[in-house]
Amino acid sequence: MAFKTPKQRSRERVVQAVYQYLVSGGEVLQIEQQFLNQKEGKISKAFFSNLFINILKNRTSLDELIAPTISRETDELGSVEHAILYLGAYELQNSIEVPYKVVINEALELTKLYGAEGAFKLINASLDQLAKELRSIEVNA
Repeated sequence: MAFKTPKQRSRERVVQAVYQYLVSGGEVLQIEQQFLNQKEGKISKAFFSNLFINILKNRTSLDELIAPTISRETDELGSVEHAILYLGAYELQNSIEVPYKVVINEALELTKLYGAEGAFKLINASLDQLAKELRSIEVNA
């Protein structure tokens, strides 16, 4: 992939960290430190921590947001796809300063990198629907 901004790298790490948490559980603060201490590529540490901690804190409400937008139960999602949907849904809901198209595009890029083949269709459809609900004014502008 081409040059990545610190925020793009942070999102990538958030997905990896959430994935690790979903797959193996573990102590949230330990996982956070592990990913903050990685040396390759500059990230925005505050941006990473804010996303990671808040996504895990709000998993139940994020699942409630995601559930109506997908054709299966949220617990049937692959962990990578689940982590990416958490990131996208959280940003659509809480990072109003990030244009919805950027949120969806970043999620799709991460899906192409880490997700199962064809998973981008599910991610795109789900986040598209969420954008229409959460950012209707922006989407309709």
